[in-house]
Amino acid sequence: MEGVSAASQQRLDFMTLLVEELRNQNPLEPMDHQQMAAQLAQFSQLEESEKMNTNLETINETIGNMDSSFQAAMYLAELDYARSLLAQEVSFYSDYYDQMLTGRVEEINYDSGLPSLAVQVTMVNEEGQNELREFAVALEEVSSIKNEQ
Repeated sequence: MEGVSAASQQRLDFMTLLVEELRNQNPLEPMDHQQMAAQLAQFSQLEESEKMNTNLETINETIGNMDSSFQAAMYLAELDYARSLLAQEVSFYSDYYDQMLTGRVEEINYDSGLPSLAVQVTMVNEEGQNELREFAVALEEVSSIKNEQ
């Protein structure tokens, strides 16, 4: 809005100057009306440009707020999804073991500000015995969910 008020002030200053010139002009050499109209048109264009810039700034701010709101909504949706997986059995691919693993979601942790699942998987160790191992699994890595009821 500063730009619009600055343009309006410049236009007011121009009009004040124009009125003073008309009052003090030499009647034998009057002011060129075409030049005066052209200057007035330039100030009108400047004012409209300033209004357009202000409107664009408002639109950009609104889009920025919408983007922030959308990101917040997506974060909450991811958090709700992670909560819904607590105590559920999920499957995911392990690059380390080069296979699909299945385990129970025990808790939600945060990795770089994003929800991550702590999944306990029963695996067979070198001695052939079962042992629990915990894996950090990102939400997008979950390939299937088996609901336990």
